[in-house]
Amino acid sequence: QLQLRESGGGLVHNGGSLRLSCAASGFTFPYYGIGWFRQGPGQPQEAREGVACITSSDETTYYAPSVKGRFTISRDSAKNTVYLQMNSLTPGDTGVYYCAIEQVDRGCPTPSIYDVDRWGQGTQVTVSS
Repeated sequence: QLQLRESGGGLVHNGGSLRLSCAASGFTFPYYGIGWFRQGPGQPQEAREGVACITSSDETTYYAPSVKGRFTISRDSAKNTVYLQMNSLTPGDTGVYYCAIEQVDRGCPTPSIYDVDRWGQGTQVTVSS
């Protein structure tokens, strides 16, 4: 059964860094898009923002304008793990970060919650001012 397990969240000061990890297991499809969404405090699930995405075929990436230049997504195919390196964090980055996978490789267009086939359980990121 397909599972996504996140780790690496926590509390950091304004301007600090964190690295999130998402280990995927139990899937057999060869091509996919995998990435991260975040849900801000008090926001509904429908408001989750697609933060970054990477494809399995050629590692095409997508970044939301709000994180471009600060966040980097990468993938270790041998470990079936995707990482999100987050630098220059601000309080506006606070939220629950969800790993998400789509079981096709569409080149990581603008992420949509409606294209996600499986979510991780989420990991809390809190940036203090």
